[in-house]
Amino acid sequence: MQPTISIPKHWDYPSFTFGQRTQQGIILGLEYHPADTQLAYEYGHGWRYAVMAHNHSDEVRYYSSDQIQTLSVADLKTKLQSEIDQHQLHIMILQQQLTAIKRGEVNGK
Repeated sequence: MQPTISIPKHWDYPSFTFGQRTQQGIILGLEYHPADTQLAYEYGHGWRYAVMAHNHSDEVRYYSSDQIQTLSVADLKTKLQSEIDQHQLHIMILQQQLTAIKRGEVNGK
């Protein structure tokens, strides 16, 4: 079963989704600031997005919809391929470590 999120009918629909990669980074969260609230007065009415610049960052920044730019298809493909390559390298290193452990077991170590 897919998780679902209910958005009240009187709210605008968000422009971006969880996990979406943008020029600013990966979207980790969304929050809505209804009109006539302190948050809307301080940050603006509508959706704000929590964005992590890259996978190895512990910094999260917040952007409104008009501050986020989507990636071009070419940039998204490049970014995804880079992540795949990094994961494949990590898998290869882990497989080598596993092989070394198995050799050690055979040699009685």
